[in-house]
Amino acid sequence: MPRGMGRGYGRRGNGGAFYPFGGFYGILDLLILLGILYFLFKLFIVALPYALGLVVLLLLRSFLRGNRFWFYGPF
Repeated sequence: MPRGMGRGYGRRGNGGAFYPFGGFYGILDLLILLGILYFLFKLFIVALPYALGLVVLLLLRSFLRGNRFWFYGPF
């Protein structure tokens, strides 16, 4: 038996099966996880136009400078 499992792991009444979102604290964990994912999605939606604008400005700058060596990067 691997370390850290404990002696009574298989004697829980459920055959030792592990349910990650069972019970009240499991539902609470699931709600917190969904909240974090929702926050990251909203952050992505807000930051996406700024990132695209920055890429467009860097490409425009490299075209106006006449830099033809693309393997050196946009700077």
